[in-house]
Amino acid sequence: MPKPATKTRQSAVRGSRTGRPIMALLDLLGRRWTLRIAWELRDGPLTSRALRTACDDASPTVMQARLSELREAGFVELLSGDGYHLTPLGRELMESFLPLHHFAERWSRRLAG
Repeated sequence: MPKPATKTRQSAVRGSRTGRPIMALLDLLGRRWTLRIAWELRDGPLTSRALRTACDDASPTVMQARLSELREAGFVELLSGDGYHLTPLGRELMESFLPLHHFAERWSRRLAG
């Protein structure tokens, strides 16, 4: 008799029928303001207001929705009195973007010059 299928944590992801982890991550990071919020937190905690200012005064409703998603994903925490900050997992994610950041800086200089 075959074993019953085991449920996985994979869930539906926009644009993907598989729900693979990379697709779920790209879906989350591709949402408006999500990556920007995480990027702005890379240097340390920010209050909700300071984070909105750093994100060009993004809508408070959208900011809170994205912060909730980032918290649920384990990338961001809310510290009492300090505001939002990256978790160790969030810092690891932002570190993985540093090579892309350096490339973008070089690319930008090349286009300008």
